[in-house]
Amino acid sequence: MKSPLTPTQISNVIRLDWEDRTTFEEIQERTGLVEREVVTIIRLELKPSSFRMWRKRVSGRVTKHRRLLEQRLAGPAHEDELDDEEGVPARRAQRRVR
Repeated sequence: MKSPLTPTQISNVIRLDWEDRTTFEEIQERTGLVEREVVTIIRLELKPSSFRMWRKRVSGRVTKHRRLLEQRLAGPAHEDELDDEEGVPARRAQRRVR
């Protein structure tokens, strides 16, 4: 991390990160901290059980990563990338049939 953060700054980082709609990119723009640094702060400041709960919520959450959110909102790029009824991408479903 660049320099030691004040308790107020740490509290702000935790508040921003706990919000589901605030992406890691937005946190970086506001605080200058990259995702790895934010995770380190959360790990050090929260109780272990709270950290595990937060990590479980954030892992794979589309809204925490701007690029993933934009891809989700844009939808599939090609018709062959659409999921079948079982949720299996069409290309994988075709391989399974052969």
